[in-house]
Amino acid sequence: MGKPRMIILIRHAQSEGNKNRDIHQFVPDHRVKLTPDGWQQAEDAGRRLRSMLKPDDTLQFFTSPYRRTRETTEGILRTLTADTPTPSPFPRSQIKVFEEPRLREQDFGNFQPCSAEMERMWQERADYGHFFYRIPNGESAADAYDRVSGFNESLWRLFGEGDFPSVCVLVTHGLMTRVFLMKWYHWSVEYFEDLRNINHCEFILMKQNLDNGKYILQNQLRTWSDLKRRAASLQGKNGANKDTGPPPPYTESPSIPARRWGGCVDGCNHDKISFPRRARRQNTVDILTLPPAVVPTPEQPDNPVGSQATNNTVRTKTIPRENGDTPGSGDTSDVDGTPPSSDADNNHEHSSPEVHGRLHPGRDFGGSRSGAGTPAEGFSEDSDYFSAPKNGCEKERSKSRRRNTTERSWKEESGMGSGARADALGDGDHCAECSDADNDDDDEEARLSGGEPTTKEELELKIQRAKDRSRKSFSEVY
Repeated sequence: MGKPRMIILIRHAQSEGNKNRDIHQFVPDHRVKLTPDGWQQAEDAGRRLRSMLKPDDTLQFFTSPYRRTRETTEGILRTLTADTPTPSPFPRSQIKVFEEPRLREQDFGNFQPCSAEMERMWQERADYGHFFYRIPNGESAADAYDRVSGFNESLWRLFGEGDFPSVCVLVTHGLMTRVFLMKWYHWSVEYFEDLRNINHCEFILMKQNLDNGKYILQNQLRTWSDLKRRAASLQGKNGANKDTGPPPPYTESPSIPARRWGGCVDGCNHDKISFPRRARRQNTVDILTLPPAVVPTPEQPDNPVGSQATNNTVRTKTIPRENGDTPGSGDTSDVDGTPPSSDADNNHEHSSPEVHGRLHPGRDFGGSRSGAGTPAEGFSEDSDYFSAPKNGCEKERSKSRRRNTTERSWKEESGMGSGARADALGDGDHCAECSDADNDDDDEEARLSGGEPTTKEELELKIQRAKDRSRKSFSEVY
């Protein structure tokens, strides 16, 4: 059939969120269901729709995926297809119903905050503008306009099909109805701001003009400007009957403080403190730093100064803290409780190298020694892990020493440098002649690699000798 003869927009019936806005604080907006009165409104809408249709009409429904719109669609179909009081000309099997996510309600964020904050947000939206104001964690009417534009384009493509039904019904929401009409009829933003919301289960009819194929809006939409004019006219009529006295004396009007938007009521910050604070991430330096350690050092047996300590006594050296105080200063320094020894003994202790306990983080820094390859007493001065600060020259010399040591260990393990050589087949020293030739070649190489420059003839001679040595006779190969 092509373009339908009529497009009907229906706002959903009364929901629990319309009766109590606080329900949005703990029930997701898309799960809000209809009230008992809402179910009654939906069934009444089905009866009205049945009276508006022709017996030969075909229908196709597009509904928002929200629960209240799907339940409204179900209530409409319940009475539209019922056989009471007379058999219905519209069997349920011949009605197409599609869920259309682009017809969903404007997103108001997730769970809504307290009622006072929501009321503040509605006032802020009224001052900012309903069309461009974006709900925190939600969307604006302009965002809804964008997705409705895509749906209108899809709808026009469906109108191009020859078997499209004669009546198209859109079950959606109040703001989405106004946004749909704004896109369809190219209304301005100012006119959209002036429009009031439609009632629950109110029908918005768009009938096709057979002369030009355009759809004519059959409803007179309500606007805020009309409401203000009616209120002003009623106030003028009531004021004309009253005897007005002299005007009050002139007084300065108090300055009205500007409203503060962008935050909560009275500047409170309950949205900041109602969530648990995230623990501060600990620095790696704090994890690797150890408290002052007590490391025992053995007593020197050949102590030149007489000491009260015996050979079995083990002295402990306490590493001072950062503030310079030694824990337990003035107490006995020996494990067995004997008093400190003489000054010479103390000087001998301080002259001995200090051994600091270190953490072995391992190559993966996981607190284990796996892959570390470090000695048990800690990291060496040439270690790549947590090495002491060095200047540029010391770093280069340290790397050179490690590289030379590594090359020597590789040669010893692999047998390189021992004089054994392999022939072309990898059979080792196969004959004395080859060994002599190798020695001659070494002498030749030593002569060529000396201070004298290598000529082109000498290099070609060296290559030819290497080829002759690697060439084998027929009997040696087979």
